[in-house]
Amino acid sequence: MTRAAVLGAGSWGTAFAQVLVDAGTDTVLWARRPELAQAINELHENPDYLPRITLPPTLRATNDAAAALDGVDLVVLAVPSQTLRANLVPIVDLIPADAVLVSLMKGVELGTDKRMTEVIREVADVPENRVVAVSGPNLAREIALREPAAAVVACTDLDVAGRVQSACNSGYFRPYRNHDVIGCEFGGAVKNVIALAVGMAAGLGFGDNARASMITRGLAEIARIGVALGAEPLTFAGLAGMGDLVATCSSPLSRNRTFGEDLGRGLTVEQVVAKTKQTAEGVKSCRSILDLAIKHSVNAPITEHVVKVVDEGMTVPAMMTSLLASDPKHEQDDDV
Repeated sequence: MTRAAVLGAGSWGTAFAQVLVDAGTDTVLWARRPELAQAINELHENPDYLPRITLPPTLRATNDAAAALDGVDLVVLAVPSQTLRANLVPIVDLIPADAVLVSLMKGVELGTDKRMTEVIREVADVPENRVVAVSGPNLAREIALREPAAAVVACTDLDVAGRVQSACNSGYFRPYRNHDVIGCEFGGAVKNVIALAVGMAAGLGFGDNARASMITRGLAEIARIGVALGAEPLTFAGLAGMGDLVATCSSPLSRNRTFGEDLGRGLTVEQVVAKTKQTAEGVKSCRSILDLAIKHSVNAPITEHVVKVVDEGMTVPAMMTSLLASDPKHEQDDDV
């Protein structure tokens, strides 16, 4: 039987641990706080992130990283993207030498502009064929409720991707293999930024036309940046591109859309952060994504304007006015 450790007991880490258990994978969930691990073991529930959802009784939790990693085949990383390096460095020597490392994170590291699998490879000193990215329209609460969902399991080695695919194929969660790691990761990272912008539009009271236009322009922006970085264009028409974008921009369960809505209603970034329990990855990653776009001479007006709000203090109404006034000649007509 395949053995897995999921590091990170937030909503997505917990939901994915359940998926692994339901697929027949022997799984232990690492929680930073001992009281959360105890609650999961005794109540079979994650009261902080997935309240009122019963978890499998065979899902074990611990706050002991060494115990969680002992003898596992898969190490699944589900921590906030900007804390990945800090979380991985202290435990890297505990990871079994032949384990496959799986990233559930959707972000770009501040300061280095590295994708999550690149950070993992650098810190753990492992080849790219031992690192897998999982992405797609994966709203954690729906998956924890065992509602149907699909995802992409991306690795440069499709055989390794197939091992992870088998480990998380639970019936209600259907994984597909892909070799385009760059495209899958950037689809997941940039869609969070687009969802912030869509949420801002919704918070201002704009209707479906505005939101649909923003989503469509956003998909074109994701593809432009991704292709410039070496991704395959077709990836962005699939689950890790359009699928993830639509779910994140449309659902009230989306942290990034909800964060953007609060900004559109007049709250400051600091006020939204104070009321939000979970991480909205787009807020942290938007600057890194814009840096990459600039570095590769890619026009990214939505990302640029989200950065103006999140990092530079522009108001959301001013941001929308400026975005609508941006010269469409800089965006290819056939992109949208």
